[in-house]
Parts: sequence; structure tokens; C-alpha cells
Amino acid sequence: MPRNHISSVGEEIRQTRPFASREEELLVALLRTTDVLQERFEQLIRPFNISMTQYNLLRILRGAAPQGRTCGEIGERMIAREPDVTRLLERMEKNGLIRRSRDTADRRVVITRITAAGMKVLDGIGPQLGELDGLLKPMGEKKIEKMLELLDEVRSLVRGEE
Repeated sequence: MPRNHISSVGEEIRQTRPFASREEELLVALLRTTDVLQERFEQLIRPFNISMTQYNLLRILRGAAPQGRTCGEIGERMIAREPDVTRLLERMEKNGLIRRSRDTADRRVVITRITAAGMKVLDGIGPQLGELDGLLKPMGEKKIEKMLELLDEVRSLVRGEE
């Protein structure tokens, strides 16, 4: 039996019928929240002419400097799955943000490293991201910790780990 919604997400998306279940409402609320946060983040990095995916990749490579990462390792570490990491790497290499080279021990392996230009982009974005610091702070530490626990549980359940 359909229930009235308890969150504002139905109003935000101008839903005309009640959600079929609390679970459906939660799923829609999570997806909508992700979209709102992503939009805010993209606004902040837009002046640097990179996408969220490119930003994520640069962060991964900064953390792996100076050794770098293979394409597979990069794919495993991405926040959001990227179906074609190789094409992403090609575009970023063309823009001078990364460089790729064959591993000296195994020529079949290609190692990707961040360039000085890529580091400069991250350094420039850093102060902009300061705008996001504290965005959720009004929720309070206890609610933030509880939300982190709940989100961990959601990901585990969706993956079938529990």
C-alpha cells in the first residue's frame, strides 16, 4: 500500500504520486542528494576545465606519485566507475595533465603519472574546494558519523556483502 512521503524529495522532483515504499523514497533521495552534491562540486571545478572524473583521476595519481598507477589500479580506485579509463587517460595525456610510459620491468604494463601541469590544476582547485569544507558541518559530528555508517551499510547491502 503506498505511503505518504516523509522527505522533501518528492516535492523537489514534483512527484505527483506517493512513493510505493520507504525504500523507494530513500533510493530516490540518495540519488537526488548525489546529484545536488555533484552539481555543486562541478560548479567549483568548472573554471579549471576538468570533469569530476578527471579530478578524481588526478587525485589518485597525486597520491601515487612518483610511482604512478596502472590503468587497472586507477579503475579500482575511482569513486564512480568509469567504463573507458583508457580513453579518459588519452584525453588527459593530450591535455598535458598526465603522462604514460611503459614499465621498464614489464613492457606490457603502462604506468600513468601526474604531470606538473596536473599538480598545478589540483593546487588551483584546492582553495575552491574550501567552499565545500564545512558544508555539512551544521548537521553535527554525531549525525555525520551516523550517516557515514549508514552509507557504508547501504553499499554493503547493494553489493550483497551482508
